[in-house]
Amino acid sequence: MRTNGIIVAIDGPVGSGKSSTAKGVAQALGYLHLNTGAMYRAFALLVREEGGLGVAADDPRIHQLITAADISFAATGAVTLSGRDVSREIQDPEIALLASRFSAVPEVRARLVEKQRAMGAAGGVVLEGRDIGTVVFPDAELKIFLVADLHARAERRQRELSDMGTPMEVGEVERQIAERDRRDREREISPLLKADDAVELDTTTLTLDGQIGEVVRLARERIARG
Repeated sequence: MRTNGIIVAIDGPVGSGKSSTAKGVAQALGYLHLNTGAMYRAFALLVREEGGLGVAADDPRIHQLITAADISFAATGAVTLSGRDVSREIQDPEIALLASRFSAVPEVRARLVEKQRAMGAAGGVVLEGRDIGTVVFPDAELKIFLVADLHARAERRQRELSDMGTPMEVGEVERQIAERDRRDREREISPLLKADDAVELDTTTLTLDGQIGEVVRLARERIARG
């Protein structure tokens, strides 16, 4: 057992329920919740603010920006950029697509993975992302891989966007998610993959409470083993 408990790694594509599930599991276990995807979106926001939308993945400014980037989490779990809460800003669909592009840049990935490992090494943490169980913490005590039907994921994301005041047609949301899926699975650096020892959980028809309950059950089994 690590100093603060086990590491719970939750991976899966966008809209599969990672964030809501991870938050609920962390709360139930009294663990820290880290949304690693939010770190990439925060960097994408920084690129947009400092370099504009025309910055290419191999632009020298990417090195400068990731070297200087101050991306962290507040005690509330909110992602911060230079101490500023950017949790709402990074939900912009444009930012999500930019994040998918820049997350494939080796230096960006290496620096953010280093931060993620430092924050979670002592355990007592629930991390969510796309490469937690395969790259960030391949030795995590519990690995979960969430999946769901594409249309179901698009409807969930559409509701989230609507709640944030950014309505979008479900067809367009579905198109964007399919593009994100393609990029995430085909990138050379840390592609979206299910770890061999991960437990797959299909959330298409599961309630949120059902998702959280199943992961908490599995986590408590691992904790009990010591």
